[in-house]
Amino acid sequence: MSRQAKVAVVLSGCGVYDGSEIHEAVLTLLALDRAGARARCFAPDIAQRHVIDHRTGKETKESRNVLVEAARIARGQIEDLKTFDAKEFDAILFPGGFGAAKNLSSFAFDGANCQIDPDVARAVKAMHAAKKPIGALCIAPTLIAKLLAPVEVTIGSDAGTAKAIESMGAHHTKTAHGDVVVDRANRVATSPCYMLDATISQIADGAQNTVTAVLEMVGT
Repeated sequence: MSRQAKVAVVLSGCGVYDGSEIHEAVLTLLALDRAGARARCFAPDIAQRHVIDHRTGKETKESRNVLVEAARIARGQIEDLKTFDAKEFDAILFPGGFGAAKNLSSFAFDGANCQIDPDVARAVKAMHAAKKPIGALCIAPTLIAKLLAPVEVTIGSDAGTAKAIESMGAHHTKTAHGDVVVDRANRVATSPCYMLDATISQIADGAQNTVTAVLEMVGT
């Protein structure tokens, strides 16, 4: 790249069970920084669908805000997704975690009939219309499948999720650790990450490879 790429990273809270998967989010930001890209974090200013005690895995009676919780990962440097302007960015990336399927969409509850958060939909469609690359990790490719079908994506090898993706009109490709599926026509790169039983090193590989694929598409 002849100049520093500007990449939006969309978070969905903080914590695998009700927000962004922290390893995926941080390793994506690390990969972007090491590649010389400038990342800016966004999240919708909405209530979480619910709050999970990450020690027990049980739902609590707390209420939390997606933007406020995502700010923990971004060290406070985060913006309301409502302010996102596709003209300011070269690419957009979505780390996974159940927040992508609970807060950014209703996929965790409604499967193929899910609804996508309006600001998420606006951001993805604006980047797609501008032919700018889109990356998604773990369960986040379901957002892309819903919005951009017949796009090609991957979530690894989970048969139920793959079937839901296909029923949304998208194409699913089975993959292993670190693999990235690149749909060059739609300028989309996806990787399974923690949709597979993975180590943190394997997550780093998936994040790095996705970032590499996205940045290679910038400006092409």
